[in-house]
Amino acid sequence: MLQLTKGKKAAMDRLSTQEGFISALAIDQRGAMKKMMNALDMEATAQNIEEFKVLVSEELTAYSSSILLDPEFGLPAAKVRDSKAGLLLAYEKTGYDASTPGRMPDLLEDWSVLRLKEQGADAIKFLLYYDIDEDPAINHKKHVFIERLGSECLAEDLPFYLELLSYDATMADNTSAAFAKVKPRKVNEMMKEFSKPQYKVDVLKVEVPVNMNYVEGFGKGQIVHTRAEALQFFKEQSEATSLPFIFLSAGVSAQSFQDTLVFAKEAGSTFNGVLCGRATWKDAVAPFAKEGEDQTRNWLLSQGRENIESLNRVVHQTASSWHDKVEVVG
Repeated sequence: MLQLTKGKKAAMDRLSTQEGFISALAIDQRGAMKKMMNALDMEATAQNIEEFKVLVSEELTAYSSSILLDPEFGLPAAKVRDSKAGLLLAYEKTGYDASTPGRMPDLLEDWSVLRLKEQGADAIKFLLYYDIDEDPAINHKKHVFIERLGSECLAEDLPFYLELLSYDATMADNTSAAFAKVKPRKVNEMMKEFSKPQYKVDVLKVEVPVNMNYVEGFGKGQIVHTRAEALQFFKEQSEATSLPFIFLSAGVSAQSFQDTLVFAKEAGSTFNGVLCGRATWKDAVAPFAKEGEDQTRNWLLSQGRENIESLNRVVHQTASSWHDKVEVVG
């Protein structure tokens, strides 16, 4: 069971629904956001990125328990979020240096947990790429790095949300059938590692343990896992940690993500909510790039709202309350 200070517990409450579900909107994308705009022949200036995030925050945070933003382009959006929505701020640099082995993590140079707290953060999010089978020397550096970060969050009495993305250092394509075969072990074993108390993680933000495109009944091509096998992997994932954990949408469609949550519930997963990004808002980038603010707001208020409200309904039907996983100390 996770032990929380009164300060961390209060912050967790601000980020969650009254029932203890985390139904958060993620728009901390930076590199990915630039690519999306560039693909639509829109110049990805700081002003354009900030304006888009402001629109999403203004129109959609009324329907989410919290929003995840970055301090590089997201602070204006943080200021206009709904008064009932909590705020997570990202602490990592976007992307990684592909020329250096290990996809090593790095912090934003101009920020600290204290400075993010001063900007109104209720929690800190950090993204870590991790391959459990990589060179132990590389993983040792990552372990030490996360220990430092957990201690920094504890010192400022802010919850630490650790986002874990799996990969295989010997494979170039994470969407391949070959990676789909090894993904369940990669995901579940890294959850076990970062659930250890020395990291001081409060919430794990994780991938589902399988690529649903390769699961019987979901995929349209090659099948890597039977339905029964996939259900077992979800069950094992839930058993891999005693911490609250939430699912990231990984850029899949809104419907696909919702179907996956129903599948997780069937497997007996005790996940505690979602931090959903592109599945909610990515189709708003096109009207923003081509038609302007009014059409973007129209999309957000219609399809965007429907995406998030339908996801909320599924979360309430499938997720478990994190209240059952914590106790308050101090």
